[in-house]
Amino acid sequence: MSTADQNFNALNLELPPAPLPKGVYKPALIVGNFIYVSGHGPYKPDDSLMTGRVGSEVDIDFGIAAAQQTGLAILSTLKAALGSLDRVKRVVKILGMVNAVETFQEHPKVINGCSELFAKIWGEENGIGVRSAVGMGSLPGNISVEIEAMFELVA
Repeated sequence: MSTADQNFNALNLELPPAPLPKGVYKPALIVGNFIYVSGHGPYKPDDSLMTGRVGSEVDIDFGIAAAQQTGLAILSTLKAALGSLDRVKRVVKILGMVNAVETFQEHPKVINGCSELFAKIWGEENGIGVRSAVGMGSLPGNISVEIEAMFELVA
């Protein structure tokens, strides 16, 4: 059975730099056997962001890609905080926020971009947790997606 780090490496995806806080908060906080990750945006490896409102400025496929890229930013923060994705036992919860027009209704489909990435890394059992996917009237810097997450750590 392969490890989370091995699964990630097999995907041939590039992590962006771990994002620095843009306000008064910590990117990640370990409490007991859990790590809580603050809201992250879709940072690309060059440290730029994927922006645009889904349903007007960008399409749903761009939104899905932005959610996957946000998942990669979260992974980067996890690696910075923990040293290895292997220290994560399971995904507990994801809150996905989509910068979308009022009539857009496919928020869960957009956030699947992140959820499917995590399932590939930690497997179906441990990579899929509980989740909310909601639409927002705006997000900071006009980013397309923001996601926060909670993970259980290996004891």
